[in-house]
Amino acid sequence: MTAAAVAVWLGTVVTILSRSHGDRNVYPSAGVLFVHVLEREHFKGEFPPYPKSGDASNDPITFNTNLMGYPDRPGWLRYIQRTPYGDGVLYGSPTAEHVGRPTVIEITAYNRRTFETARHNLVINIMATEEFPLPYQAEFYIKNMNVEEMLASEVLGDFLGAVKNVWQPERLNAINITSALDRGGRVPLPINNLKEGVYVMVGADVPFSSCLREVESPHNQLRCSQEMEPVISCDKKFRAQFHIDWCKISLVDINKVVPVYITRPDPGTGILPDFGEYNPPSESLKSRDYFSDFLVTMAIPSAVALVLFFILGYIMCCRREGVEKRNMQTSDIQLVHHSAIQKSTKELRSMSKNREISWPLSTLPVFNPVSGEVVPPIHPDNYETTSMPLMQTQSNLQNQITIPQPRPSGDNYVMSTFRRLEVNGIPEERKVAEALNL
Repeated sequence: MTAAAVAVWLGTVVTILSRSHGDRNVYPSAGVLFVHVLEREHFKGEFPPYPKSGDASNDPITFNTNLMGYPDRPGWLRYIQRTPYGDGVLYGSPTAEHVGRPTVIEITAYNRRTFETARHNLVINIMATEEFPLPYQAEFYIKNMNVEEMLASEVLGDFLGAVKNVWQPERLNAINITSALDRGGRVPLPINNLKEGVYVMVGADVPFSSCLREVESPHNQLRCSQEMEPVISCDKKFRAQFHIDWCKISLVDINKVVPVYITRPDPGTGILPDFGEYNPPSESLKSRDYFSDFLVTMAIPSAVALVLFFILGYIMCCRREGVEKRNMQTSDIQLVHHSAIQKSTKELRSMSKNREISWPLSTLPVFNPVSGEVVPPIHPDNYETTSMPLMQTQSNLQNQITIPQPRPSGDNYVMSTFRRLEVNGIPEERKVAEALNL
């Protein structure tokens, strides 16, 4: 076995082993924020490297997450990835309803350069805690953060540290993080480094501090109604890194929350009773003959159409009067009048075919340019005027008027006379005689 074959075999084995690794298990607690980062570096080893060994591998990779056997994730779990060149993040807050049931999330990574995929399974085992739920919960709206920035462990730790300094609890946990876009917020314009905003809910085991209670004062409530920032004494502890909208803070004491029991309303007469599950009909049903229905549907309109066709044919073909019957019922005066009109029309048409058209005045000589005498118009009786040319030539104009020219002398005169006679179609012998006599 050659070295190249061994290298190919080892590469195939390594690829198979990397793709057939076991599932990854995580153990979040109910009522506590769960954050899991999908690192691109963890999936790059399962895709082929760049063609050139010296190039840095920075393939665009996107992720698709779903509950095994279902097209989407559980309702409490969210996912975000801004660009194909950044890591994806799974986050959410599981509740006590999901305790004891492992949740298997299928994670599919797509390499947008090679179009290859790799699949991992993330098994989420939700654990129950005695501290759940924490009785005092506060929700803050941070204006200068996006959700993926807030999910970073360092940033979230800094925020919890600032809240702990203000609240002074013994136990403090982040319960949930929600993007402002999920609460109906608008996408900010890409100017001045504007952020979407994020809601962060934290829980503690002690009552709210006096600083947090300052928002509920009438003075601050009035300022909030006028869209003005309230005056909070502990805001400076957050202002260095977090810009909090104190008008949107929510303080909830679950010990004082009155449970609301939703009762099912009594259905009215318009609601059908519940008959349980739908039972489809069995295959033993008798077949139905639709031939009679077909005849009723097609025969009646066809018969009506046929009757209407015969009635229309009788009216058009059998009820015609004819020319002779019409003439018999017409008075003699009207017939004579009609025949006279037809006869006159035929006579005018025959006359219009034989009428003569006078020549255009622009083509006729009006007077003699030498003597000044008026030239009469030419109207030959047997001349076809319909084929008369618009401009006449010397050959077809009988009374052509010749303008006298000054008489040349000597040989020039003879030659000019010869040319003129040749043009007029005179024989050669006569040409010579005429030229000598002249």
